Amino acid sequence: MFDPRIRQLAEVLVTYSTRVKKGDVVLINASGTDCLPLVKELYSLCLARGAKYVEYSLQIPEIDRHFYNTATKSQLSFFPQHKLDFMKQVNVFISISGSPNSMVMAQANQKNMIAWSKVTRPIVDWRVKNTRWVITRYPTHGAAQEAKMSLEEYEEYLFAACCIDWEAESRKQEKLKRLMDKADAVRIKASDTDLSFSIRGLDGIKCDGRFNIPDGEVFTAPVRDSVEGHITYNCPTIYQGKEFNGVRLEFAKGRIVKASAPGMDDELNRILDTDEGARFIGEFAIGVNPNIRVPMRNILFDEKIFGSIHFTPGQCYDECDNGNRSAVHWDMVKLLKGDGEIWFDNHLIQKDGLFVHKDLVSLNPARE
Repeated sequence: MFDPRIRQLAEVLVTYSTRVKKGDVVLINASGTDCLPLVKELYSLCLARGAKYVEYSLQIPEIDRHFYNTATKSQLSFFPQHKLDFMKQVNVFISISGSPNSMVMAQANQKNMIAWSKVTRPIVDWRVKNTRWVITRYPTHGAAQEAKMSLEEYEEYLFAACCIDWEAESRKQEKLKRLMDKADAVRIKASDTDLSFSIRGLDGIKCDGRFNIPDGEVFTAPVRDSVEGHITYNCPTIYQGKEFNGVRLEFAKGRIVKASAPGMDDELNRILDTDEGARFIGEFAIGVNPNIRVPMRNILFDEKIFGSIHFTPGQCYDECDNGNRSAVHWDMVKLLKGDGEIWFDNHLIQKDGLFVHKDLVSLNPARE
């Protein structure tokens, strides 16, 4: 039986997020066969809105894993020029992940994964800079298991987080953006966390359903060499197929000088040693999606948890360029509910995961 929420999600992606219009070239990229019902709805809607060409591609994670484990040096260094050539014709890029097993890359060759990400970076860079793009997830049994939910519970959670009034949320986020734009000094205080840094001269950016669905954050970036202190993240984070818990980072003059994670120190530091920029922060964000409240081991959701921040080693975004460059962009999440504080220029704006600044209280979920 067809779930009408799939059509509703497709309409958000096509009509709001990417604004598909007559004459567009659209690329729908799907990872995993479970998400084909959404691909079909997207394809149909794009054609109905007048796209002159709609391409759909299907990635199979198990095949990608075989490539990482068996590719030769020459195979890993081959640049797929045809993909870049086509991407230069694309106006709209919609990506869906619906793999039944989020751990499929857990034992894949990490060195080769890093090498391939560097080789193909120009394709990603062109797509980010030159297309109207959006990334989403499709509910699968594997994702539900990771979130410790039944599939039905997970579907309810996902669609509630995705199918909201994004225009209204955008208006609410505008107030936080304006406060970020004016701020200089930021301090984050919580359990085993005391960070200070500057965001002076770096704009706040609203994430209001245009690039990620679900969405719901306002981000900026620290002045690259300004970060001091330490942070211990309390959300699980999965990177290159491996799960890390309790990641603790210490900073001096913006650089991560010490990094640890129980039982995963070597793997953690190997990623942070990918390049020089991987040990500096490219993003600071505050999660504000009112319907995302608990970790799901899926960063597209977890970075939007209301009452959280993420503080991201690696590449910055062009919209808020602090000069940091890296093949890594690793969103790590800290929940602040219970004992956290966010300060802008010695003014408390959030305490225990709820906004207390008079201009921001409208962002708090209604049930709170």
